[in-house]
Amino acid sequence: MKRKFWYHTALALIISFMTLGASAQSSDSAKLLSLSEAIDLSIKNSKELKLNHAKVDEALATLREAKDARLPDLSVSASYLRLTDPGLTLKNQKDNGSGSGSGSESSTPKINQAMYAMVSGSVPLFTGFKIKSGIESAQYLAEAARLDADNDRDAVIANAISAYANLYKAGVSVDLVKENLVRSQQRVTDFENLEKNGLMARNDLLKVQLEAYNVELALMDAQTQLKITTVNMNLMLGLPESTKLIADTSGFKLLTQNKTIDEWEQLAHQNRKDIQVLSLNEKAANSNIKGVKGDMYPSLALTGGYVGLNIPNFVSATTAFNIGVGVKYSVSSLWKTKAKLDKANSQLQEVQVHQEMLDDNIRLDITKAYEAYYLSMKKIDVYTKAVEQADENYRITKNKQANNLATTTDLLDADVASLTSKINYNHAKADAVVAYNRLLQASGIIATEKGISK
Repeated sequence: MKRKFWYHTALALIISFMTLGASAQSSDSAKLLSLSEAIDLSIKNSKELKLNHAKVDEALATLREAKDARLPDLSVSASYLRLTDPGLTLKNQKDNGSGSGSGSESSTPKINQAMYAMVSGSVPLFTGFKIKSGIESAQYLAEAARLDADNDRDAVIANAISAYANLYKAGVSVDLVKENLVRSQQRVTDFENLEKNGLMARNDLLKVQLEAYNVELALMDAQTQLKITTVNMNLMLGLPESTKLIADTSGFKLLTQNKTIDEWEQLAHQNRKDIQVLSLNEKAANSNIKGVKGDMYPSLALTGGYVGLNIPNFVSATTAFNIGVGVKYSVSSLWKTKAKLDKANSQLQEVQVHQEMLDDNIRLDITKAYEAYYLSMKKIDVYTKAVEQADENYRITKNKQANNLATTTDLLDADVASLTSKINYNHAKADAVVAYNRLLQASGIIATEKGISK
């Protein structure tokens, strides 16, 4: 019976340990991340885009506020007053038949309270075009805020692709260095056996051991870089920092392009959001100038109201309605408007200067992205040949070293050259993808090319 108890206890412990091991293994499993998923998550979790969304809402609220200026103004007020003895004396002037009048005091009512209510309203008929100009300016600025958000979204997409490329490069570096470490450790084992049998000099063994240690250090550096890149990617995507990511490169393909710089620049002028934003800002500035000039015009409004009055024992009014037209003109606007107008004109000039600066920046952005893309493609061609030559050189050098026709140093140099060429080749492929997408971003069409809607 006791033996059976311990048997069941041990079995339960084994099952629990297996369960814990399975859960730990599942928690340590890596997430295969595609490029499209990385872009979608970066857009969804970007704090900058969330801030831009709030700015768009603020601009739309400002637009509604400008439109509300067309609505009637209505105010209601009422009061109840307790009065002390006002000391009223009412005098009636009567004709005594002799052409002279004499005053006689009449009886005065006792007044100790008063009540009144007022309702007044006005509808603007003409305000010197200030309301219309304000609405136009707010509309332009609201649309500019939306385009600003779209422009920042393009930047988020490009940054997500760049971060994804860094994740790919870090992962490839770790894999290649691991492969090289296995080869180095095998070389150490082979050289140890040769040294024991007297077929290898001690100095050569020390060289390969030192090279293996260096590869281990290189692997530590690559793994550290991979961890940092992964944490950065997780923060960008809104994932837990401990999530292990593997770049799925099936959709990470090189794309060729046949457009000239001038054609890319033309695309930029047609699609760049910042160009459209400045155009809208210029229109808003012009509308603002019209609104400032409106201060020099009189304003006209339709007015109406009601007054109700009740003073017990004295007077009451219950049907005192009024309607009319009111005109208002601020004479001081003749000398106070000039400074406002100068400020509005300066804002317009500032926008126009920014437009000129943007034209230069677009040309520079397109040129940089264009040249970076072609440089990356040329590097791929060079590194493709370099990988083939380095592998062949390592194979030949290894055979020569085995036949004492090459030194151990030559073999180690060939090994390092092979590893370096493979890392450079994979990094160049990732850089080419990033450069191409930077070219799309500089042209304002990256979101369209990635199939991302507004």
